Amino acid sequence: MKQRYHQGVFSVALVVMMVAFLSTIFLANASFSFADSGKKKSSVASRTSAVEYTEAQINKLQNSLNITEAQKELWNNLTQVMRENAKEMDALTKDRTEKAKTMNAVENMKFHSQITEAHLAALKKLIPPFEAFYASLSDDQKKITDTIFRTGKYGKHKRK
Repeated sequence: MKQRYHQGVFSVALVVMMVAFLSTIFLANASFSFADSGKKKSSVASRTSAVEYTEAQINKLQNSLNITEAQKELWNNLTQVMRENAKEMDALTKDRTEKAKTMNAVENMKFHSQITEAHLAALKKLIPPFEAFYASLSDDQKKITDTIFRTGKYGKHKRK
């Protein structure tokens, strides 16, 4: 029994360490720019805030989905949560930017943990209004939404 317990603890610890390690590697090189650009960035890259990025995503979704009057309230509830989440993320990244040059490796890792926790909290807040909104969509709107979330492509796309 003791051996099973230690195997379970070891397995959990190994997974946690792998996730932490991979997150650190991924996020250490991550730019805190939400800009999506295929161009090479100059040393002074322009940054798009989470709020600006979220507004652009909201506009793209709204244009793609043709939201009906009956869906407006659910849509507004969803976009309100999206905007609140973006403001919180901007506050975190602003804090990090101000401290970046003086942070040591441990502080940097703790910051990335904060970002991960903030993303999780944001998703937990976003899912209920998204579920309610999604339930109100027509079959065509659901297909469009599913395609957008699966591919990241907005608008009508022809299959090849």
